[in-house]
Order: sequence, then structure tokens, then C-alpha cells
Amino acid sequence: MTTSLYHLTRPSSLKDNAPLLIMCHGYGSDENDLFSFAQELPEELFIISLRAPYPMQPFGNAWYAINFDAQQNKWNDVEQAIESRDKISNFIDEACAKYPVDKNNVTLLGFSQGTILSYAVALTYPEKVKNIIALSGYVSEDMLPKNLKNTRFSHLDFYCSHGSVDQVIPVDWARKAPKFLDQLNIKHTYSEFPVGHGVAPQNFYELKSWLKKRI
Repeated sequence: MTTSLYHLTRPSSLKDNAPLLIMCHGYGSDENDLFSFAQELPEELFIISLRAPYPMQPFGNAWYAINFDAQQNKWNDVEQAIESRDKISNFIDEACAKYPVDKNNVTLLGFSQGTILSYAVALTYPEKVKNIIALSGYVSEDMLPKNLKNTRFSHLDFYCSHGSVDQVIPVDWARKAPKFLDQLNIKHTYSEFPVGHGVAPQNFYELKSWLKKRI
């Protein structure tokens, strides 16, 4: 059975019904980036690291284009982002059909642009995921359905973190996420670390222990 997005896998120590962790890398990166975390994560996890669908030059991939105008303002290609959101959603179904995993125990782990997409997938298709690890990203409301108030989110749980001196995505953007999730009565943890656009060791240990309690 073929799947729609190229990916790497690390099998679980469990023969079946393994908790599934899907990784979504950032803009200009690839599936190898977050996969380096895999050896440090609980062995019962079945881990998949996705490659985003849009190749960049000279290397790397993107979930959607980021365009710069003459004033160096940047804006997102929201149509492409929504397509990628739906591609990840479809991939979750494909992975649950192809691999010996528990479709009711799916975690998304994103970094940067991959986090923006992880928020979008979870808030658009909440029935497909359980936990979300949102590293160095933010909620982009233009990638979400218009009326979220009627959706059932009670089972979702988010771990959100950001670097307090992030020079790529301002920390103020990330700080809006807890308020946004509060309004929807969604469980969440939010942490900041004194780093730039990256994952500090303390950040990794914290997300790992958060995840261990939830798989």
C-alpha cells in the first residue's frame, strides 16, 4: 500500500496497537531533521517523520510558500497551506491503515511551519489526533474552519513551547496560542525557553516527559 507523503519510520517495540507519533518539519528542512529525536523517545511509539510536499531550491521542502514583497513583508500561501493540512489529515488515515498503530492514539509533533500545520490539522480534524506538540510555531486562524465553537475538542491536549528570543517567529505570536486554546476549552501546557528558533535540551526533556504521561 502506497502513501501520499514520503516519510521515514521507526517501528515500535509493540507488535500492534502502538501509539503513533507523526513529525512535521519546518520550512526549508526535510524528514531527517526531527527524526533525530526518534532514538530519544519512548520505544513503544511508532514514529513517522514526513517530508513536506513542496521541494525548494537548492534543497529542503516546504508545506506552503512564504512570499516576500519589496518591503520584505512576508505572507503565507494560505491555499497551499490548506492543501497541506488536508494532505496530512489524509496521511494519518493511510498510516493507520498501513502500520500496526492505534488510530485513537495519534500525536502530531511539529516545528515552526510544521507546528502551524499541526495546529491546523488538530483544530480542523480533531477526531484524528489526540496529542499535539507545537514547537516554535503559532496558530494561523486563516488555515482553520470558520466556526470552531461547535466542534468537540475535549480529548485534545497540546504541549506548546517557544524560544523567548526567537528571531524567525516572534514569541508574541506564540503567546496568543494559550488564550486561543482556552477559549475552546482545550487542555494545554505552554513553556518558554531562553533560546532562538530552535529546541533547547530542557525543552526536549520537558516535552518528552509530557508525552510519556499521555501515550
